Amino acid sequence: MEKPQAHVVLFIFPAQGHSYPFLSLATQLHHYWPSLTITLVSTSHHTSSIRSSLPPDSRLQLHSLPFYPADHGLPASAESFSDIPVAQFITFFKATETLYPAFDDFISSLVSNASNHAPLCIVTDFFYGWTVDIAHKYKVYHTTFLTMGAFGGAVFCSLWLNLPHTLTKSNRFSLPEYPEIVMDRSQLPKLILEANGTDEWSQFVNRQIRFLHKTDAVVINTVEEFEPLGLGMLRKTFKFPIWPIGPLLALANQPSSSKFEYETTIMTFLDSQPPASVLYISFGSQNTIQQKQMMHLAQGLEDSGCSFIWVIRPPIGYDPRGGFRDEWLPHGFKARIKKKHKGLLVHGWAPQLKILGHRSTAAFLSHCGWNSILESISNGVPIVAWPLDAEQIFNSMMLVEVGLGVELARGMMESSEPTKAKVEEVVDLMMGPNAKGMEIRRRAKEYINVMNKAWDEEGGSSRESFLQFVQSSNRAAANK
Repeated sequence: MEKPQAHVVLFIFPAQGHSYPFLSLATQLHHYWPSLTITLVSTSHHTSSIRSSLPPDSRLQLHSLPFYPADHGLPASAESFSDIPVAQFITFFKATETLYPAFDDFISSLVSNASNHAPLCIVTDFFYGWTVDIAHKYKVYHTTFLTMGAFGGAVFCSLWLNLPHTLTKSNRFSLPEYPEIVMDRSQLPKLILEANGTDEWSQFVNRQIRFLHKTDAVVINTVEEFEPLGLGMLRKTFKFPIWPIGPLLALANQPSSSKFEYETTIMTFLDSQPPASVLYISFGSQNTIQQKQMMHLAQGLEDSGCSFIWVIRPPIGYDPRGGFRDEWLPHGFKARIKKKHKGLLVHGWAPQLKILGHRSTAAFLSHCGWNSILESISNGVPIVAWPLDAEQIFNSMMLVEVGLGVELARGMMESSEPTKAKVEEVVDLMMGPNAKGMEIRRRAKEYINVMNKAWDEEGGSSRESFLQFVQSSNRAAANK
C-alpha cells in the first residue's frame, strides 16, 4: 500500500516580519521532506500578498480565511500591521481571534478528507495560540513557531506573567523564574510598565502564554550557539521539545518592477561609498518614532559626518501609509545630504539583506526586531540599538551583553529621545577607529561563521534540530 502523504499547515500571522520566517521554514521543509504537502493559511488579503511573492513553480498551497477588519473598528483595508497605527494594534490582535471558526472548519475538512490517515501537523504563530485547542480537538500534532529570539521571548513571557510592575519597589529587580536576570525599570516597554493584568493587552498576551504551555513542541528562529542562555531559560520553563532552527532569513526574491527602481538607487549609492563606511537605519516594517526624535536623529547624523541610508516612515501620530513631509526633518536636510552625497532617504521598501551584505555597510541602527538582528549578525554587521516595543528591548540587552552592539535609546516615547549629541557620540563610537568600536566590529565578523555553520550538512546545530523536528512531528502526527 502506498504510504500516505504527510501534510503540514503553516498558519501565518498577517504581519511582514512574521511571514518571512514562515516562508523560509516552508522552503526548508520541502527541501528535506520533498513529498510533503504544505498549505499556507492566512487572511485573504495577506494570502494574496504571499501568493504574489512566490515563484511561478512554487508547490506551496494557499488557503484564505475570511477576515473583515471594519467589523472590529479597523480600516476596511487593514489586514496587516503595516496598515494601521500603533494605537490600534491591540484591536487588530483581538480581531484575529475571530478567525477561530474558519480555521476550525478548515482543519475539520482536512481531517475528514485525509486519505489513509495521512499524518497532519499544524505549525502556528505564537499569536494564534488558540489553535492548540483545535489541534487537540481533531487529534492533530501542534507546533508553535516562535519568530522571536529565545532570550527576548523568555523575558517577555516572564514580565507579562508577573504583573503589575508599577508595584516594583526598586528600579532594579530580578525575574522570578530567572533570578540571574536583573532588569531595570527603564528596560520595560510602556505597555508592560502600564499593564495591570486586567487591561486588554495583559489579557490577550497571557492567553497566548497559557496556550503555549499546551502545545506539543516549539521551533524557534534562533541558533543554539548564538543564544545558549535564552534557550536554557525557555527549556527551564517549558517542558516540551524546543528546537532552534535559525537563522531563517527572508527569501531573496526578485524585486517587483515598482521596487526595482528603489533597489537600483540604493545599490548605486552603496557602490559609490568606501568599504565599511555606511550606517544603515531602519525601524522595521511596522515601527516608527516621534517627530522630535526624528529631528534629533537627523541632526546627529549630519553632525557626525557619517554616510547613511535611512528607511524612513511618517512619525508616530500620522498615517503610516501617507506621504512623507520634509517639515519632519531639519530645514534643508534633504538638500544638504544630497549635495554632499552623504545620505539617502528611502520611503517604503528597501532590500535589507542586500544592504547588510554590501561591503560599504558598516553598522545597522535598528529597532532590534528579531528578523533584523538575524539578518545583520548573519552578515557580520554590528547593531546600534534603538529598541521600540515588545521584546525588542530584551533583544538589545542580549546584543550588548555579548558585545555585538551598543544602545542609543529605548522606546518611542518622547522621554526616551536621544539628543543630537548622543546620536553623534554613539555613531562615532560604532563607526570610528576606536578600541571599543573595533572590538564590536571584530566580534560581529566572527558571528558570520557561527550563523553559517548552523545549517552545515555535517553537524550543523540548526540542521540537526530541524531534522529532529521533522522526524518527531511526522512520527507523532502519524500516531495521533
